[in-house]
Amino acid sequence: MSREQLPLFPLKTVLFPGAPLSLRIFEQRYLDMVRDCARSGTGFGVVCAWPAEEEGRARHARIGTEAMMVDFDQLEDGLLGVTCRGQRRFLIRETRARDDGLLLGEVDWLPPEPAVPVPPRCGALQTLMQELMRHRDLADHFEVDIEDASSLGRTLAASLALPEEHAQALLEMTDPVARLEGLISLLHDADEDEDG
Repeated sequence: MSREQLPLFPLKTVLFPGAPLSLRIFEQRYLDMVRDCARSGTGFGVVCAWPAEEEGRARHARIGTEAMMVDFDQLEDGLLGVTCRGQRRFLIRETRARDDGLLLGEVDWLPPEPAVPVPPRCGALQTLMQELMRHRDLADHFEVDIEDASSLGRTLAASLALPEEHAQALLEMTDPVARLEGLISLLHDADEDEDG
C-alpha cells in the first residue's frame, strides 16, 4: 500500500466511492484546502466524525473516502458550494493538525474491490436499486451496475438514509457480498422496527 498525506474533512456523513457529495464551505481552513486541491487537481479525505468524547476531543473514523471536486459555485448566501464525488477508500495511519486547525492524515490507499456477481439470495437489493433509480434526482447523480456486488452495495448504502455508524461499517467492509448481506440485515431490522 502506498502511503500519502491527505487533507481531511471530518463530517457527520459517510462518503462512498462513486457517490456525490455537496458541501457548503465557510471556514477559512477548508476554503484554503479547496483552493489548494483545485489548483493541484487533487482530492481531500472525507471521514465520518463521531460525537466528541468526554475530554472534549473530537473523534473520527479511521477509514474514509477521497473526495474529488467536480464543480463549485457561489451560493445565494455567499458561501462556497462544492460538488464532489467519492473516489478511493483510505486507512488513516496517523494525523496531525496544521496551525490553522486543518487535519492532515498519513493514509494508505485501500485496494479497489474486485468485480463480483450479485448472488441470487441478494436479488431483492437489485430490485430495490432499480426502484430507487426511477427517481430522477438519484438517477442523475449515481451510476450503478446492478450485476456487480461492489457497485450495487456501495450505491445502495449511499442512497439509503442509514445511521452513520451503520453506513461506516458498510464502507469498511472489504467483501462486496458481505456488504450486500449487511444491507439486507439492516433493511430487515428496519422493517421489524416499523412493524413492532
